[in-house]
Amino acid sequence: MWGFRDLRPWYDRVAEGDPIGEVWLTGDDCEIATGPHAGKRLAALFESDSAALLGAEAPTPDSPLLIKVIFAKEKLSVQVHPDDKLARKYGEPRGKTECWYALAAEPGAQVAAGLKPGTTLAGIKEEIQAGTLEQSLNVLPVKTGDMVFVDAGTVHAIWPGSILLETQQNCDLTYRMFDYGRQRELHIDKSLEATKLTTRAGKVAPRELADRTVLIDVEYFRVERIGMNGVRTGESLHGVDEESGLAYLFAAAGAGRLTGAGFEPVDLPTRGIVAVPASSPAFVVEDAKAHDGKLELIRITPNWPSKAA
Repeated sequence: MWGFRDLRPWYDRVAEGDPIGEVWLTGDDCEIATGPHAGKRLAALFESDSAALLGAEAPTPDSPLLIKVIFAKEKLSVQVHPDDKLARKYGEPRGKTECWYALAAEPGAQVAAGLKPGTTLAGIKEEIQAGTLEQSLNVLPVKTGDMVFVDAGTVHAIWPGSILLETQQNCDLTYRMFDYGRQRELHIDKSLEATKLTTRAGKVAPRELADRTVLIDVEYFRVERIGMNGVRTGESLHGVDEESGLAYLFAAAGAGRLTGAGFEPVDLPTRGIVAVPASSPAFVVEDAKAHDGKLELIRITPNWPSKAA
């Protein structure tokens, strides 16, 4: 109910029924678009070819990350996600830590990430009942290119004015705490149980390297912005001392193409995504429009907790 009916020019999609709030790029039910696995669900590919996708050292065989683009025309609910321990208490495989990269933002765009100092669980419950919970939220202005970290247990909300690329643990578990009087189910008890009054949530300063910008590097994921000037090899996209593993390449701007021996060229359309498996042969990625320098890659890789920076 908080999404858009028309996603153009971001995606060529007009809603036929309810508005669209999210475009899922790597969900379990997403269908592979090209190549020998075209038409197969992503979860099925992980089930049959996990080692080839993730590498032999991956601690779990299933898809580790859900990546999506969020379109908020209205305020999303105030919500909180459980951490791994709490999620498993209720029979889920993992919790949900996430981050938001602002692909675009209007003047005055805001999100809420975390609680103001001095907020208590009892106070939150009272404010939910009074409809005043927003006054206890830590509100952040958002501009294009910002990265916001939202670790599990953070009370948060996305408000209109920005288009966000969300990277998260592959989990769709959300406890809705407050919904502005909209007639949807709330999960007040579980949301309070999941809430951490102090978290690490907030804006993350970019780290500039010679050939890329590291937007965030924490447990569960690493997200980098890589500008393209001509052609780059797949090997050059790897970080220093990075082990071979799954990588996703998202075209935040422009379009690209991956070519190499042994496979048909793979197009990377604007705001599309390509999965580069751990077992990938050598390849090059190039700007699809005559090297005009407009291809901007967002490279996303899993960060297993034991190996987090």
